Amino acid sequence: MSILPTEFRIPRKEILTRDDLAKFHESEAYEEFLNFIVRLNNSVKGLPLSTECHVSQVVQHMLEVLNTVNSYCDEIPPLHNKQSRYGNPAFRDFYDRIAKNADEIHENLLLPQAAIQEVSRYFIESWGNKKRIDYGTGHEANFAVWLLCFEKLGLIGPDDHVALVLKVFQKYIEIMRNLQFKYWLEPAGSHGVWGLDDYHFLPFMFGSAQLTGHKYIRPKSIHDTDIVDEYSKDFMYLACIKFINSVKTESLRWSSPMIDDISGVKTWAKINEGMVKMYKGEVLSKLPIMQHFMFGSLIRFEGSGATLVAADDEEDEYNHIHVHAFGQEFPECCGIRVPSAIGAKIVAGQGVPRRLPFD
Repeated sequence: MSILPTEFRIPRKEILTRDDLAKFHESEAYEEFLNFIVRLNNSVKGLPLSTECHVSQVVQHMLEVLNTVNSYCDEIPPLHNKQSRYGNPAFRDFYDRIAKNADEIHENLLLPQAAIQEVSRYFIESWGNKKRIDYGTGHEANFAVWLLCFEKLGLIGPDDHVALVLKVFQKYIEIMRNLQFKYWLEPAGSHGVWGLDDYHFLPFMFGSAQLTGHKYIRPKSIHDTDIVDEYSKDFMYLACIKFINSVKTESLRWSSPMIDDISGVKTWAKINEGMVKMYKGEVLSKLPIMQHFMFGSLIRFEGSGATLVAADDEEDEYNHIHVHAFGQEFPECCGIRVPSAIGAKIVAGQGVPRRLPFD
């Protein structure tokens, strides 16, 4: 359905209470977002990253925008911070560069002019939290919403889904890994449980879809370092395992017990089915995550935002508007800071973690 330019608006937070979250689960916005994720997931079943696929003009422009963002990372060095395991303050300069140039870099994406500020807001929020220098599955979800906006505007369609995952989302993950290594981004939340590898969820979902039906690689193969090293360039799931192995000192059994348990499932198809269910239960159903989900004219939902945000938003010294969900005795999103495993390993004197091929 087309939207008049006068209806576009900068997204805001609407899920501030448990009632809001329950209402969201019954909304069209929830169905739209979840169905989009599932359609992306289904589009890459059995497909390695090297698969040749259709790349439309809009998708090509998306990749160019991501290359621009990656250049910002290359141009902004981390500050001398070797005695701290926490996030490097130079990340704030990176975030500011994106925020400052967001509208300009969206000019080449064939968006209606009136939609740029709305769509670019999701893009800005995809890279992490400026104040806390952290990153989690909520930021990852913002990137997925950014992609969904293009579909809502009719700029991409089902023919683009494979490229959106294997090209665009993969490039986004590559950049995020660069940021995590360079600026030691902290896991969002008080204990970093919202991502299967401290940061992400969707690469595990899409990655398990890629491996569905694979003749040789089984779920238990994640414990074989030779297989992980050889095939991590082709499958997101194995790239995530390689990342974990590079920054954790213990085996998966101790460092990532959930992933270790999942490796006992017999087929990738069952794992992928479980990943979709887990995403609904452990990401889309968690108030500490969903309180940061934003809604505009393209992804519509009305919760308590209009009545409660104005009075209870916190604007910090970085001009970051932060909303605490009501009813949380101690907001989990702002709990005890968790140091980057990458930073902790370096500070402990164990050297720079083994880098991934795309780092």
